[in-house]
Amino acid sequence: MLIASVLLTFALSRLIETPGLTLSLSLPGFYYAFPITLGSFMTLFAAALTAAGMDWLLREHPAAGEHSHREHLLLPTLTAFVLGTPLALLSGSQAWWPGIALGAALLTAVCVAEYITIDPSTPLYGLARAGLTAVAYALFLVLATSLRFSGARMVVVIPAVFFVAGLISLRILHLDGTDRWDFPWAFGIGLISAQIGAGLHYWPLSPVQFGLALTGPLYALTMLSISLSENTPLRRALPGPLLVLLAAWVSAIFL
Repeated sequence: MLIASVLLTFALSRLIETPGLTLSLSLPGFYYAFPITLGSFMTLFAAALTAAGMDWLLREHPAAGEHSHREHLLLPTLTAFVLGTPLALLSGSQAWWPGIALGAALLTAVCVAEYITIDPSTPLYGLARAGLTAVAYALFLVLATSLRFSGARMVVVIPAVFFVAGLISLRILHLDGTDRWDFPWAFGIGLISAQIGAGLHYWPLSPVQFGLALTGPLYALTMLSISLSENTPLRRALPGPLLVLLAAWVSAIFL
């Protein structure tokens, strides 16, 4: 019911056409116009609906108890929010149907995995944790690629990259089972990702190249922070993230 309701929200934004509203900001030497459409409101509504639905599902979990489960709402809500960008870009083409199918698969995988991880003692916890990590990075890749494809200005791209990279790294770091929030690491990773995005914004990169060039540092920095939080010496913690970063950037060059 939850997945169907969210997908219906995205479908309605494609079927219903309404005039848009443009918010503009004019300063000396700077002008920016931000269009607001029905799709923008529907994306926010889909994210809120996902958060409310996951909260309802998690409260019914046998291991829920009285402890807070707010961390399990983060990735599902972010998934619904991020999916709105590529679906809006594909709304006028036949590619929207594969897009909505892929979005449904991602959202279902995230919701099921979050439901499983509420009980660390379950045999499927390790698989669910790995699945959440993989989907989180895929989600960031989708966002970065969509922003590049849409031609969004840097004033939109950089805050979006900072916000999503920070939240994704925060959730992945929290999956270590220690019930600890690494806000300094998440803020630093988001900041570095945003700075790299700003540097790459005006490079002649394709959307996929831009997405890979940003996802690689996010993956590498998150791996490094996990190793350092486990008291792994820096000399032993560096090779893995550096290889991941090199592989992502080499792939971006040759794509």
